Amino acid sequence: MNASPDIGEVAGLIGEPSRIAMLVSLLGGKSLPASELARIARITPQTASAHLSKLVDGGLLVSQSYGRHRYYRLANPEVAHALEALYTIAAPKPIRSLRESDQVRAMRYCRTCYDHLAGEVGVALTERLLALQLIAEADQEFVLTEAGKQKLRALGVDVEANPKSRRRFARPCLDWSERRHHLAGALGASLTNRLFELGWIERLPGGRAVRLTPAGKSGLTEHFGVTFPTPKETAT
Repeated sequence: MNASPDIGEVAGLIGEPSRIAMLVSLLGGKSLPASELARIARITPQTASAHLSKLVDGGLLVSQSYGRHRYYRLANPEVAHALEALYTIAAPKPIRSLRESDQVRAMRYCRTCYDHLAGEVGVALTERLLALQLIAEADQEFVLTEAGKQKLRALGVDVEANPKSRRRFARPCLDWSERRHHLAGALGASLTNRLFELGWIERLPGGRAVRLTPAGKSGLTEHFGVTFPTPKETAT
């Protein structure tokens, strides 16, 4: 019989400033090389290597070598979910520059939360899916309805749950900036991936912020009745 999970060990790994900077930079779901993570954390490559080893050993990151470079990513969606949950209880940091203000505004408007859509756009889309009864709430989960399955499949979204996957299929994820839920899980990832394929959303360089394209605005309005303000109308 195993003892209770050691929350203190995980908290210690996450709580170090350099390590949390590297973990947060990976919340967009992509892999980054050790050199880039060192730059993000503003530490030497040698120090970064030591921190990354601890994060891998602690089960928060996984690594893979490509040629001479080693890339790191979050170990699983549960790690991303835990990090996002911390955002909802953490006090906001003061904004110190116009550039940082613009970055925060873009993040609040539309971003990826690991591999699914978050921010004002992600929440608005989720609420429309609920209003149209394409998904439904049941026992603190989201359930894809038959109408939702047909609608999303017609859009090209993979709507079949993998019975061998340990990942939850459709679940609510509390959005730290909107304080409401967006769609996560395998279904949220499939829907977001399809929006990228359609060119309805595009990644912005240097972070997790995502741009809603003109095609995306018209497509989401046409298919789901979603309308959005422009980013500059979003509160900071």
